[in-house]
Amino acid sequence: MPHASPADIGIFVKIASPQVIELLGLAGLDFAVADAEHAPLDIAQLDLMMLAGRAARLPVYVRVPDRQPSTLLRILDIGAAGVLVPHVDSAADAAAVVSACRYRQGTRGYSGSTRFAGYGTAGMRATLDAAESVRILCQIEGAQAVAAAADIAATPGVDGIFIGRADLALSMGLESSQAPEVLAATEQAIRAGLAQGKQVGVLVNSAAERESYEQMGARWFIHGTDQGLLMQAARAILPQQR
Repeated sequence: MPHASPADIGIFVKIASPQVIELLGLAGLDFAVADAEHAPLDIAQLDLMMLAGRAARLPVYVRVPDRQPSTLLRILDIGAAGVLVPHVDSAADAAAVVSACRYRQGTRGYSGSTRFAGYGTAGMRATLDAAESVRILCQIEGAQAVAAAADIAATPGVDGIFIGRADLALSMGLESSQAPEVLAATEQAIRAGLAQGKQVGVLVNSAAERESYEQMGARWFIHGTDQGLLMQAARAILPQQR
């Protein structure tokens, strides 16, 4: 399949540091995802990371720990470029997420005093308009979600889907994200998302793996973690005999 558009390449950030965000922006990544689901990032730390992202011109998404409206509200109020929402298993789940992220035709509570609202300078209408462009990506992480992937992707307001292969493997009673059944389910979800004209994302661990999913049509890649990059770089400077 020819590449219709360049892929966006980012990374999970698990270290609570605005400087990490700043460095990733200088490195030229397309985005970063602060991982509030699987890393100890509190709202004050995330707030500084969003500030660093704006300074470095790096869009910073947040993988939220849950789908609660109060969680989504706080993350968006501090200025996240979008949310990556885990364990969205149905179109109803997706619709509830969209509703919590939108003012118009949604349930998001309004405050003009937030970073998202320009600390009172943007005005109400402009803030309501801006909420329409906040990106919403739903994680497909279970066999039920794979079966419903087309309906999830088709939900109005959902910008894309992201396949979480580790939890997908667990939901299938498997212990490897590289199991053939998991890879087949991943391809099924990718096709479902693309058929709805939505962006599809995958976590990858190598350039070769990214290229294989690019050939399938995926265009949004999280290429490992900041912790992983630091570990690789540290090991690379050690003598080979150690």
